Amino acid sequence: MIFLLQVKPNSKIDQISIGENGLLKVKIKAQPIDGKANQYLVEYLAEIFNVSKSKITLLKGSNNSHKKVEIDENEAELKKILENF
Repeated sequence: MIFLLQVKPNSKIDQISIGENGLLKVKIKAQPIDGKANQYLVEYLAEIFNVSKSKITLLKGSNNSHKKVEIDENEAELKKILENF
């Protein structure tokens, strides 16, 4: 399943919310230095969706706050998890 994200690094907390247009807004604590925020984002998403990090691929936006991420997992399970946000 492919997700469009708007990521805000260097936040005080880690948090996911769903915008009115279906865009996932993700706040993460990591600083956007040397790819650390992208690595942290993958780890955070893996924890939230209960999948291994290897199942998450950053398709687009490695140097941008708007990202396209693919999570290789059952779509129904992922949607069920998103209902909690």
